[in-house]
Amino acid sequence: MTMKRIHREIADLKKEDLGNISLAPKSDDDPLVWTALIPGPEGSVYQGGLFEAEVTLPHDYPFTAPKVQFITRIYHMNINERGNVCIDILKHNWSPALSVFKVILSLSSLLTDPNPSDPLVPSIASEYLKKRATHDETARKWVQLYALPQPKPVQLPVPPKPKAVADLTLARANSSTPVPSSSRSTPARTTSSTPLVRSPARPRPQSRTGSAAATPIEINDSDDDDAVEIVSGGASTSTGTKRRRSEGGGDHGPARKRGPGAGGAGAGGAGRLQGEVVIIEDD
Repeated sequence: MTMKRIHREIADLKKEDLGNISLAPKSDDDPLVWTALIPGPEGSVYQGGLFEAEVTLPHDYPFTAPKVQFITRIYHMNINERGNVCIDILKHNWSPALSVFKVILSLSSLLTDPNPSDPLVPSIASEYLKKRATHDETARKWVQLYALPQPKPVQLPVPPKPKAVADLTLARANSSTPVPSSSRSTPARTTSSTPLVRSPARPRPQSRTGSAAATPIEINDSDDDDAVEIVSGGASTSTGTKRRRSEGGGDHGPARKRGPGAGGAGAGGAGRLQGEVVIIEDD
Protein backbone atom coordinates (compact mmCIF):
# COMPACT_ATOMS: atom_id res chain seq x y z
CA MET A 1 0.00 0.00 0.00
CA THR A 2 2.78 2.44 0.94
CA MET A 3 4.79 2.00 -2.30
CA LYS A 4 1.68 2.16 -4.41
CA ARG A 5 0.68 5.43 -2.75
CA ILE A 6 4.18 6.90 -3.16
CA HIS A 7 4.29 6.12 -6.88
CA ARG A 8 0.88 7.72 -7.31
CA GLU A 9 2.06 10.92 -5.56
CA ILE A 10 5.15 11.02 -7.77
CA ALA A 11 2.91 10.81 -10.81
CA ASP A 12 0.62 13.53 -9.44
CA LEU A 13 3.56 15.90 -8.92
CA LYS A 14 3.97 16.11 -12.68
CA LYS A 15 0.46 17.55 -12.88
CA GLU A 16 0.79 20.03 -10.00
CA ASP A 17 1.93 23.63 -10.34
CA LEU A 18 4.84 23.66 -7.91
CA GLY A 19 5.94 27.19 -8.74
CA ASN A 20 9.47 27.72 -7.41
CA ILE A 21 9.23 24.76 -5.06
CA SER A 22 11.28 21.68 -5.86
CA LEU A 23 10.09 18.31 -4.52
CA ALA A 24 11.16 14.77 -5.41
CA PRO A 25 12.44 11.54 -3.84
CA LYS A 26 16.07 11.84 -2.86
CA SER A 27 16.99 8.77 -4.91
CA ASP A 28 15.25 6.08 -6.89
CA ASP A 29 16.67 3.45 -4.55
CA ASP A 30 14.91 4.93 -1.46
CA PRO A 31 11.52 6.51 -2.30
CA LEU A 32 10.72 6.98 1.41
CA VAL A 33 13.08 9.98 1.72
CA TRP A 34 12.20 13.14 -0.17
CA THR A 35 14.03 16.43 -0.61
CA ALA A 36 12.26 19.78 -0.86
CA LEU A 37 13.63 23.23 -1.74
CA ILE A 38 11.36 26.02 -0.48
CA PRO A 39 12.08 29.60 -1.56
CA GLY A 40 11.40 32.35 0.96
CA PRO A 41 7.97 33.83 0.21
CA GLU A 42 7.91 37.33 -1.25
CA GLY A 43 7.11 40.01 1.30
CA SER A 44 8.28 37.86 4.23
CA VAL A 45 11.47 38.27 6.27
CA TYR A 46 12.75 35.12 4.55
CA GLN A 47 12.54 36.54 1.04
CA GLY A 48 15.64 35.83 -1.02
CA GLY A 49 16.50 32.67 0.89
CA LEU A 50 16.27 29.07 -0.25
CA PHE A 51 15.50 26.52 2.45
CA GLU A 52 16.14 22.82 2.10
CA ALA A 53 13.92 20.38 3.98
CA GLU A 54 13.95 16.60 4.19
CA VAL A 55 10.72 14.58 4.39
CA THR A 56 10.81 11.01 5.70
CA LEU A 57 7.80 8.80 5.08
CA PRO A 58 6.97 6.05 7.57
CA HIS A 59 6.46 2.46 6.41
CA ASP A 60 2.70 2.72 7.16
CA TYR A 61 2.32 5.92 5.13
CA PRO A 62 -0.22 7.48 4.54
CA PHE A 63 -1.81 6.32 7.77
CA THR A 64 0.97 7.98 9.77
CA ALA A 65 2.17 11.53 9.24
CA PRO A 66 5.63 12.05 7.70
CA LYS A 67 8.51 13.63 9.60
CA VAL A 68 9.94 16.91 8.32
CA GLN A 69 13.33 18.42 9.18
CA PHE A 70 14.83 21.67 7.91
CA ILE A 71 18.39 21.22 6.69
CA THR A 72 18.93 24.95 6.22
CA ARG A 73 19.13 26.96 9.42
CA ILE A 74 16.27 29.40 9.90
CA TYR A 75 15.26 31.89 12.60
CA HIS A 76 11.66 30.79 13.16
CA MET A 77 9.51 30.26 16.28
CA ASN A 78 8.01 26.99 14.96
CA ILE A 79 11.38 25.48 13.82
CA ASN A 80 14.14 24.78 16.29
CA GLU A 81 17.92 24.70 15.79
CA ARG A 82 17.85 20.97 14.90
CA GLY A 83 15.37 21.66 12.11
CA ASN A 84 12.38 20.00 13.74
CA VAL A 85 9.03 21.46 12.72
CA CYS A 86 5.95 22.06 14.86
CA ILE A 87 2.83 22.23 12.68
CA ASP A 88 -0.67 20.94 13.34
CA ILE A 89 -1.06 18.85 10.18
CA LEU A 90 1.98 16.81 11.24
CA LYS A 91 0.35 16.07 14.58
CA HIS A 92 -3.31 15.63 15.41
CA ASN A 93 -4.60 17.18 12.17
CA TRP A 94 -2.96 14.62 9.95
CA SER A 95 -5.17 12.74 7.46
CA PRO A 96 -4.43 10.01 4.90
CA ALA A 97 -6.02 12.34 2.37
CA LEU A 98 -3.05 14.68 2.73
CA SER A 99 0.07 14.28 0.61
CA VAL A 100 3.74 15.23 0.76
CA PHE A 101 3.08 18.10 -1.62
CA LYS A 102 0.38 19.53 0.69
CA VAL A 103 2.78 19.28 3.65
CA ILE A 104 5.37 21.36 1.76
CA LEU A 105 2.72 23.95 0.86
CA SER A 106 1.85 24.23 4.57
CA LEU A 107 5.53 24.80 5.42
CA SER A 108 5.76 27.59 2.81
CA SER A 109 2.70 29.23 4.39
CA LEU A 110 4.31 28.84 7.83
CA LEU A 111 7.20 31.05 6.70
CA THR A 112 4.75 33.82 5.91
CA ASP A 113 2.43 33.36 8.90
CA PRO A 114 4.19 31.85 11.91
CA ASN A 115 2.08 30.48 14.80
CA PRO A 116 3.10 32.19 18.08
CA SER A 117 0.37 30.34 20.01
CA ASP A 118 2.10 26.96 19.55
CA PRO A 119 5.81 27.83 19.30
CA LEU A 120 8.66 25.34 19.26
CA VAL A 121 11.07 28.14 20.30
CA PRO A 122 9.21 30.34 22.87
CA SER A 123 11.96 33.03 23.00
CA ILE A 124 11.57 33.78 19.32
CA ALA A 125 7.76 33.85 19.70
CA SER A 126 8.06 36.34 22.57
CA GLU A 127 10.40 38.56 20.54
CA TYR A 128 8.01 38.37 17.62
CA LEU A 129 5.15 39.62 19.80
CA LYS A 130 7.10 42.27 21.76
CA LYS A 131 9.99 43.37 19.53
CA ARG A 132 8.86 42.72 16.01
CA ALA A 133 11.52 44.91 14.39
CA THR A 134 14.32 43.10 16.24
CA HIS A 135 12.80 39.74 15.29
CA ASP A 136 12.57 40.67 11.62
CA GLU A 137 16.13 42.05 11.52
CA THR A 138 17.54 38.88 13.06
CA ALA A 139 15.56 36.67 10.68
CA ARG A 140 16.94 38.58 7.66
CA LYS A 141 20.51 38.26 8.97
CA TRP A 142 20.08 34.50 9.19
CA VAL A 143 18.90 34.44 5.64
CA GLN A 144 22.10 36.24 4.57
CA LEU A 145 24.24 33.91 6.67
CA TYR A 146 22.70 30.53 5.92
CA ALA A 147 19.99 30.62 3.27
CA LEU A 148 21.37 32.44 0.24
CA PRO A 149 21.22 30.14 -2.78
CA GLN A 150 24.56 29.05 -4.13
CA PRO A 151 25.26 30.39 -7.62
CA LYS A 152 25.34 27.77 -10.28
CA PRO A 153 28.71 27.24 -11.92
CA VAL A 154 28.96 29.09 -15.17
CA GLN A 155 29.65 26.85 -18.10
CA LEU A 156 31.64 28.73 -20.65
CA PRO A 157 30.93 27.80 -24.23
CA VAL A 158 33.73 25.96 -25.93
CA PRO A 159 34.93 28.05 -28.89
CA PRO A 160 35.04 26.22 -32.19
CA LYS A 161 38.43 25.24 -33.45
CA PRO A 162 39.93 27.45 -36.12
CA LYS A 163 39.88 25.97 -39.58
CA ALA A 164 43.69 25.81 -39.75
CA VAL A 165 43.87 23.87 -36.47
CA ALA A 166 41.02 21.58 -37.59
CA ASP A 167 42.81 20.89 -40.88
CA LEU A 168 46.06 20.20 -39.02
CA THR A 169 44.29 17.82 -36.63
CA LEU A 170 42.70 16.03 -39.56
CA ALA A 171 46.04 15.83 -41.33
CA ARG A 172 47.72 14.34 -38.25
CA ALA A 173 44.91 11.84 -37.90
CA ASN A 174 45.30 10.83 -41.52
CA SER A 175 49.07 10.58 -41.20
CA SER A 176 48.72 8.18 -38.29
CA THR A 177 46.77 5.75 -40.49
CA PRO A 178 49.07 2.87 -41.48
CA VAL A 179 49.91 2.89 -45.14
CA PRO A 180 50.28 -0.46 -46.99
CA SER A 181 53.83 -1.38 -47.76
CA SER A 182 53.05 -1.70 -51.44
CA SER A 183 52.00 1.94 -51.60
CA ARG A 184 55.06 3.13 -49.67
CA SER A 185 57.61 1.35 -51.86
CA THR A 186 59.16 3.47 -54.57
CA PRO A 187 59.58 1.76 -57.93
CA ALA A 188 63.21 1.13 -58.75
CA ARG A 189 64.72 3.02 -61.61
CA THR A 190 65.29 0.89 -64.69
CA THR A 191 68.49 1.34 -66.63
CA SER A 192 68.67 0.73 -70.32
CA SER A 193 70.88 -2.15 -71.46
CA THR A 194 71.54 -0.51 -74.81
CA PRO A 195 75.27 0.40 -74.97
CA LEU A 196 76.20 3.94 -75.69
CA VAL A 197 78.14 4.30 -78.95
CA ARG A 198 80.22 7.37 -79.47
CA SER A 199 80.39 8.66 -82.99
CA PRO A 200 83.91 9.17 -84.35
CA ALA A 201 85.21 12.65 -84.15
CA ARG A 202 85.01 14.43 -87.40
CA PRO A 203 88.25 16.01 -88.65
CA ARG A 204 88.15 19.71 -88.64
CA PRO A 205 88.77 21.34 -92.01
CA GLN A 206 92.14 22.96 -92.20
CA SER A 207 92.31 26.60 -93.00
CA ARG A 208 94.12 27.32 -96.16
CA THR A 209 95.65 30.47 -94.83
CA GLY A 210 96.77 28.81 -91.61
CA SER A 211 98.33 25.79 -93.40
CA ALA A 212 100.23 27.99 -95.74
CA ALA A 213 101.59 30.02 -92.89
CA ALA A 214 102.72 26.94 -90.91
CA THR A 215 104.31 25.04 -93.86
CA PRO A 216 108.07 25.73 -94.29
CA ILE A 217 109.46 26.25 -97.81
CA GLU A 218 112.82 24.65 -98.54
CA ILE A 219 115.11 25.92 -101.29
CA ASN A 220 117.68 23.37 -102.30
CA ASP A 221 120.85 24.99 -103.70
CA SER A 222 122.80 22.59 -105.76
CA ASP A 223 126.03 23.18 -107.74
CA ASP A 224 124.85 21.05 -110.52
CA ASP A 225 121.47 22.48 -111.09
CA ASP A 226 120.64 25.94 -112.10
CA ALA A 227 117.17 25.74 -110.81
CA VAL A 228 115.88 26.20 -107.31
CA GLU A 229 113.11 23.91 -106.17
CA ILE A 230 110.70 25.25 -103.63
CA VAL A 231 109.20 22.49 -101.51
CA SER A 232 106.03 23.19 -99.57
CA GLY A 233 104.51 20.42 -97.45
CA GLY A 234 106.59 17.76 -99.25
CA ALA A 235 105.51 18.78 -102.80
CA SER A 236 107.22 20.98 -105.30
CA THR A 237 105.44 24.19 -105.79
CA SER A 238 107.65 26.25 -108.09
CA THR A 239 111.09 26.40 -109.67
CA GLY A 240 113.41 29.36 -109.61
CA THR A 241 117.00 30.31 -110.48
CA LYS A 242 119.71 28.99 -108.14
CA ARG A 243 121.81 31.49 -106.28
CA ARG A 244 125.40 30.83 -107.28
CA ARG A 245 128.46 30.91 -105.11
CA SER A 246 131.31 33.29 -105.68
CA GLU A 247 134.28 32.20 -107.72
CA GLY A 248 136.45 31.92 -104.76
CA GLY A 249 134.33 29.11 -103.36
CA GLY A 250 133.35 31.16 -100.36
CA ASP A 251 129.88 31.39 -99.22
CA HIS A 252 128.13 34.65 -99.18
CA GLY A 253 126.78 33.69 -95.88
CA PRO A 254 125.20 30.95 -93.92
CA ALA A 255 121.85 29.54 -94.72
CA ARG A 256 119.23 32.19 -94.37
CA LYS A 257 115.61 32.04 -93.48
CA ARG A 258 113.36 34.58 -94.94
CA GLY A 259 110.32 35.60 -93.10
CA PRO A 260 107.17 37.04 -94.34
CA GLY A 261 107.46 40.25 -96.29
CA ALA A 262 111.08 39.54 -97.25
CA GLY A 263 112.50 40.16 -100.72
CA GLY A 264 112.31 37.66 -103.54
CA ALA A 265 113.98 34.31 -102.78
CA GLY A 266 114.71 33.66 -106.41
CA ALA A 267 113.17 33.89 -109.75
CA GLY A 268 110.32 31.55 -108.75
CA GLY A 269 107.01 32.26 -107.11
CA ALA A 270 108.35 31.57 -103.60
CA GLY A 271 109.03 35.21 -103.16
CA ARG A 272 105.41 35.96 -103.60
CA LEU A 273 104.16 33.78 -100.72
CA GLN A 274 103.53 35.65 -97.53
CA GLY A 275 103.76 34.01 -94.15
CA GLU A 276 106.04 31.17 -95.41
CA VAL A 277 109.61 30.39 -94.31
CA VAL A 278 112.28 30.12 -97.00
CA ILE A 279 115.32 27.91 -96.21
CA ILE A 280 118.45 28.19 -98.40
CA GLU A 281 121.02 25.40 -98.10
CA ASP A 282 124.58 26.14 -99.30
CA ASP A 283 126.79 23.18 -100.25
